Amino acid sequence: MKKQYFNGEKLFAVAPMIDWTDRNCRFFHRQLSAHALLYTEMVVADAIIHGPRERLLSFSPEEHPVALQLGGSDPAKLTEAVRIAADYGYDEINLNVGCPSDRVQSGTFGACLMQTPDVVAACVEAMKAVSDVPVTVKCRIGVDDQDPQTVLPDFLARVISAGADAIWIHARKAWLKGLSPKENREIPPLDYDLVHAMKRANPDVFVGINGGITTLDEAARHMEVMDGVMVGRAAYHNATLLTGVDSAFYGKTPQEPDWDLLRDTMMAYGESVMAGGGRLHHVTKHMVGLFQGYAGARRFRQILSNDSTRPDASPELIARAFAAVDIAAGPKLQVAAE
Repeated sequence: MKKQYFNGEKLFAVAPMIDWTDRNCRFFHRQLSAHALLYTEMVVADAIIHGPRERLLSFSPEEHPVALQLGGSDPAKLTEAVRIAADYGYDEINLNVGCPSDRVQSGTFGACLMQTPDVVAACVEAMKAVSDVPVTVKCRIGVDDQDPQTVLPDFLARVISAGADAIWIHARKAWLKGLSPKENREIPPLDYDLVHAMKRANPDVFVGINGGITTLDEAARHMEVMDGVMVGRAAYHNATLLTGVDSAFYGKTPQEPDWDLLRDTMMAYGESVMAGGGRLHHVTKHMVGLFQGYAGARRFRQILSNDSTRPDASPELIARAFAAVDIAAGPKLQVAAE
């Protein structure tokens, strides 16, 4: 029987990114696409169990569909974290088996878990036992001197057998020694063909692809083979990309965004964040990637990046930033080529 994941539909997702995809970022991204699957930053299971869980897990209802990404390697701790998170209503729980940072490695989770597939399988099985929503895995094609052609098929077989509802594969190998996280995003070569082969080898399991995808055209080409495409930095630094997602992949009629509505919505949201003790900059820092390629985009970024940090900054600053952009002269809505 085919494993159903979000009713078996094709998915476009925005990748989990530490320090970027917090709840303010996700609220903003949701205004640009009603259907893209959004991910939290990775949250360590120990932090959920012992830390400020309300701050770590709460989110706005408008963010749905939204997935929680967990970091950890202890099945018991991950189980407890899943139980706690259940009250918050996430649409998916994802296990991080892809982050190569030293901080993550020191906690024995992230990409280093590619070396212990049995541990990952045990974690997935334990999480599935207590989760009412899909449990998924985001991994690499391998790490260090591993041969991805050998390692990845075995890894997938084990986690799928453990009950994983979906696998998102970052198409680069991770180097755990000698490369920074930034270098790990750029230096190891991408192997899209291998990831495509993994999908063909697992026709009844959702398999999505991630890594180096920067346009909707590229995403559409991958979607011809894959069940889903996950875009990371490109969606953050060029947020306007997300305005074409619903028409490209979810059957919606292409249309220019209602920029006035977006402005007003983000102003109101900024006001609510400030009323709750936050700062306007916590919202606007995620918006600077909007309007890439538009006349006035540089001034837009300056206002949101610099002026929003001033003690007297108010949500009206967002209106001033929008006013700096010549929207009528900007690029047309990007849609994927048929």
